[in-house]
Amino acid sequence: MAEHRSMQRAALLDAARSLLSEGGTEALTFPALAERTGLARSSVYEYFRSRAAVVEELCEVDFPLWAAEVEAAMERADSAEGKIEAYVRQQLALVGDRRHRAVVAISASELDAGAREKIRAAHGGLVAMIVEALGELGHGEPRLAAMLLQGIVDAAVRRIELGAAEDPVDITDAAVAMALRGVKG
Repeated sequence: MAEHRSMQRAALLDAARSLLSEGGTEALTFPALAERTGLARSSVYEYFRSRAAVVEELCEVDFPLWAAEVEAAMERADSAEGKIEAYVRQQLALVGDRRHRAVVAISASELDAGAREKIRAAHGGLVAMIVEALGELGHGEPRLAAMLLQGIVDAAVRRIELGAAEDPVDITDAAVAMALRGVKG
């Protein structure tokens, strides 16, 4: 029974990711989740009390996976600059991932305080990953530099998500150049 519930919960989360990435937050409804999973609408409420609860669980499940991917990319780098480049490139490579599109859609909507806090904490975890590399480069305030670096990544994510005129590879290269050399290019 527990295995069945676990599989149903996973199916609901997968359906939520699909709905969010296809149609944004408006598409994430309990009737739509029920239809996608073949469950009765009332059964969806047995797993999640609200849309916000679905969002919170998506954040709990997906953010650690992304963070692990970013961290693994950074670990493969052999210098502080290489770690910074990996940090930027891996986050931007995840933009096309359905899980990322779902959370971007979520972030654009009105969320309850719990869901917002989960997203903030997850982003804080990403920022914390790069502080040491920035310290190795001699930044006097590596935490501040890390937050500003994440701002570059976030701006590049938005640019890619908008379907900007520039190719995503060019946006990624520009973000890496700005992260490593500032506006001098």
